[in-house]
Amino acid sequence: MRQNVFGRFKTDIWVIVLLEIFSTAAVSICIPFFALYLYQDRGLPMTLVGIVMLIAGGCGAATQIVAGWLSDRFGRRPFLLISVGVRIALYSGIAVLIGMSAPIWAVALAYIAEHAAGMMMHPITSAMIGDLSPKARLTEAYGLLRVGRNAGWAAGPAVGGYLATFLPYAWLFGVAALLSALALGLILFFLRESFHRANEQVNLQGMLSVVNDRALLIFTSLSLLVFLCHAQLVSTLSVFTVDRMGFSTAQFGLLLTTNGLIVVFFQYLVARGLSRLSKSTALILGSLLFGFGYLSLGWVGNFNQVLAAIVVITAGEIVFSPMALSVVADLSPQDRRGQYMGFFGLSEIMGISAGPLIGGILLDAFPSDPRFIWGIISLLGFAASLGFYRWAVARRALIIEKR
Repeated sequence: MRQNVFGRFKTDIWVIVLLEIFSTAAVSICIPFFALYLYQDRGLPMTLVGIVMLIAGGCGAATQIVAGWLSDRFGRRPFLLISVGVRIALYSGIAVLIGMSAPIWAVALAYIAEHAAGMMMHPITSAMIGDLSPKARLTEAYGLLRVGRNAGWAAGPAVGGYLATFLPYAWLFGVAALLSALALGLILFFLRESFHRANEQVNLQGMLSVVNDRALLIFTSLSLLVFLCHAQLVSTLSVFTVDRMGFSTAQFGLLLTTNGLIVVFFQYLVARGLSRLSKSTALILGSLLFGFGYLSLGWVGNFNQVLAAIVVITAGEIVFSPMALSVVADLSPQDRRGQYMGFFGLSEIMGISAGPLIGGILLDAFPSDPRFIWGIISLLGFAASLGFYRWAVARRALIIEKR
C-alpha cells in the first residue's frame, strides 16, 4: 500500500507536502494562542481581537490574489521563496515585540504583516499540485496536500501548548522562525519550478478577470460560508474552552492536535473514496457535518463531549476541503490556475478572518448561553449545504442546455 501511494505521484508533490508540514507547524505552534494572548494578557475585548484578525484576513486575501496572478506570469517558485523568507523575519520580529511588551498596535501590525506574507503560499502550492498531478488524481493529490498541512497543524498546537506552560509566549514565535527556515531550505534545494509557460497576455487589468466566471464566483461565495464556520476552530473555540469552560491551554492544544491527526490519518483514504461520490454530494455532506458539529458545541459539558464535536467538525473538513480544491482546479484554465486558486483563497482567508469577528461578537453578546453562539454559527454550514445543492442543480441544467 505504501509503495502504491508513493508511486502514484511525482517527487515534487511529496516535497510540497513536506514543505506544508514545516510551514503549517510554524503557524500552528504560535498563532492559535494569539487570540488568548490579546484577550487575557493584553486585555483586548474579543470583538477587537476579531477586528484585528479581519484586517489581517483582508491583507492576506489581497496577497493571495496578487501572488496567484504573479505565479502565472513569472513562475511559482520565486514567490514561495519570498513568502517564507519574509515570514522568518516577521516571526522573529513578533517574538521581540511580545518579549519587550511593545504597544499592542505594534504587535497587531506585525501579526497582520506575517499573515499577509504567509497567505501568499496557499494559491501557489495549490496551483503547483494542479500543475503536477494528473486530472484523474486531483482530489487525491489535494488530499495529500491537506495531509501535509494538517500534520504540521497536529504537531504545532500540542508543542505550543506544552511550551506555553513553562516558556514565555514570545519564544513560540522564535520556534516558528526556525521551522520556517527549514521550509526555506526545502524550497531552495529540493523544489523545482512546476510552471514554465508564462502567459504574456496576463496583465494587471486581467488580475481580477476571474470574477467573470460566474460558476467560480458562486462557488467561492458558498465556500465562504463553510470557511466562516471552520474559522471558529481557533479563536472562538480557544476562548470558549479555556476562558468559559475552564480548560487548560494544553487541553485546547490537544483538541487542535486531534483535529490535525484525524486529517493526517484519514484524509488521503477519504479523498480516494470521494471518487465514488459526485462533487456536489461531497460538498453538501461536508457542509452538513460542519453545521452539526458546531451545533453540538452548544450542549457540551466536559472535555470528552467537546472532543466528540471536534471529530464531527473534522469529518466535515476532510470531506469538503480536497473536493473544493479539485472543483477549482477543474474550473480553471491551465495558464490561469494561480489566479483561480488565489481568488478561491479569498473565501478561505476571509472566512478565517471574519469568522473570529463573528465569534467574538457572539461571545461578548451571549456570555452565559453557548446555545446561541454555536447555534448561529451552525446556520452558516446548513446554508452552505443548501447553496451547493442549488449550485449543482443549476450547473447540471446548464450542461444539458449546452448539449
